[in-house]
Amino acid sequence: MPYEYVMSPAARMAFLEGVHVGILAVEEGGRGPLAAPIWYRVVDDTVEFGISASSTKAQLLRAAGRATLLVQDETPPYRYVSVEGPIAFVDRPYDMLAAATRYLGPEIGALYAAGNQDGADTVVVVLQPEHWRTQDFSTMAEEFGGAAAGD
Repeated sequence: MPYEYVMSPAARMAFLEGVHVGILAVEEGGRGPLAAPIWYRVVDDTVEFGISASSTKAQLLRAAGRATLLVQDETPPYRYVSVEGPIAFVDRPYDMLAAATRYLGPEIGALYAAGNQDGADTVVVVLQPEHWRTQDFSTMAEEFGGAAAGD
């Protein structure tokens, strides 16, 4: 039986706003896409992240002009959001402390940020969502009257 457990626009944004490591995918000519883990955050219905301006990710993003970000739950009931759209490099400093605190907590985040202050070439990339793919299998568990596997 096919499944259709698509998230509403509000649910997908709420999911994205949670703390998840994202997988950034960007076209890499003559090969499969580059897929790499990133820290990200949602800002005004866009997704932003920081990367080294001289990295392979930055070079490929400049060439492609667009990217896909996949974010998932790794425990049942599984959920994921995949968002694709154009990217832009914005001229503002990347807040390493905010990113590290989001992902590592205040104490370890502060230590991580202090140890990574040499990221002078870090640039901020903004992904403007155009296309979405989502699945939320927690609704399937509810539909069948029980907890999902692993509960």
